[in-house]
Amino acid sequence: MSKESQPTTRQGPVECHDTMPISSMPEERSRRLVTTGPIRQTLFLLALPVLGEQILNGLVGTFDVFLAGKISAVATSAIGLAAYLTWLVSMLAMLVGTGTTALIARMTGQGDSAEVNRVTNESIAMAFILGVIAFGFVYVIAPWFAVYCKMEGEAYRITVDYLRINAIGLAFTTVTLIGSAALRGIGNMRTPMLIFAFVNAINIVVSSSLVFGFGPIPQLGITGIAVGTVTAQLIGAIIMTLVLARGRSGLSIKRQQLRISSARTKRILRIGIPAAADGAIMWSGHFIYLAIISRLADPPLGVAYFAAHIIAVRVEAFTYLPAVAWAAACATMIGQSLGSGDPQRAKRTGHEGVLQCGALGILVAVCFFFGAETIFGIMSSDSLVRQVGIPPFRILAIMTPLLVVSIVYVGGLRGAGDTRYPMLITLVGVVIRITGGYVGGIVLQGGLLGVWAGMFCDMIWRALAASIRFARGKWVHTKV
Repeated sequence: MSKESQPTTRQGPVECHDTMPISSMPEERSRRLVTTGPIRQTLFLLALPVLGEQILNGLVGTFDVFLAGKISAVATSAIGLAAYLTWLVSMLAMLVGTGTTALIARMTGQGDSAEVNRVTNESIAMAFILGVIAFGFVYVIAPWFAVYCKMEGEAYRITVDYLRINAIGLAFTTVTLIGSAALRGIGNMRTPMLIFAFVNAINIVVSSSLVFGFGPIPQLGITGIAVGTVTAQLIGAIIMTLVLARGRSGLSIKRQQLRISSARTKRILRIGIPAAADGAIMWSGHFIYLAIISRLADPPLGVAYFAAHIIAVRVEAFTYLPAVAWAAACATMIGQSLGSGDPQRAKRTGHEGVLQCGALGILVAVCFFFGAETIFGIMSSDSLVRQVGIPPFRILAIMTPLLVVSIVYVGGLRGAGDTRYPMLITLVGVVIRITGGYVGGIVLQGGLLGVWAGMFCDMIWRALAASIRFARGKWVHTKV
């Protein structure tokens, strides 16, 4: 056994022969494995369910894009815009989710189960409030968002209608996201995966039926995609609430604790605000970046560029979904390791995460590079979209493994409660992305590949900055 994978505590090596999935173990046994078990094996077992969850969650959006591609390029663009707004909501959920995971992981490492449950209840209460705010925000901003992205006529109407229906589901998504964050904090990665598996199945069945019509079910076209997605998101939130209410997950929702207290809220937000600001900065940068792409050319070429970008980023997400999974696993292990007083184990966990996930990320990127024509052929029936999208997508496949490094290390930093430095990394990266994209796409008229040059530079910067921060190790002293 290598030194990195050897189970250690402050007292020395510990023998551990547990091999069953961590998330299915009793709470105390699971905590013991996370804080003292073999790093390599434990991290891998923690990450696998999250990887399944991320893939299933990503399939919801990807399947929607697939259905839209069978309707029109305009429908694909509308789905893409909705995906950006859904992403914004998930970024805002980090306001609570990141702090929830970090605090629960730290308290779990210290063995304070009572405080773990109090944090969980308060986080769920905050999730309901965020959900209502998200719905109102997206509903109001939908027309402006469509105009900003140069949607006109029928494209404008379709986009606004879709965004407003989709906004209903966002009110429920926050509960599922933050509930998942709480479960990950205690090391339960399996339950969120199972919930998202069911959500994905519901979305596929309902959306497909409503798009194409089936027996007495009406054919609603793109509206059917929105209704199917909202239905799946509502059911996901209900299941998550029931799981936490029953208390079998190791966490328990109690009515008397579903309130917001100033002291605990401050602790959650002290970690979460920089993470949410990080997400807001990133989203704003991508929003401006999206506007640049929408102005690359007049229709039909401009519409093709936009649709190709939407398809690429949705599919390319499966290259770095493993990184998100290993980042979540690292956050749990690092938080609990620091809580139990073992900073060296926390450091080794982050490096092991990059090592494990890096190999998988490269494998997926290779598949995308050589399968670019097949992927675009499946995702769009528009020949112009395939023509402008395939060449730059191959370059993107080569670059995306860099995201593995940045995402995993940043996830580890957030698990320790260090969220301010990642926010600064994002801020600089967004400036690089927008500046490079504008010069390459608009000034030099480089098309989609030209505007993506800014994105490639951003990826390089994030990988370098996150690696340096993690290697220096100052984050182990972060107080939560």
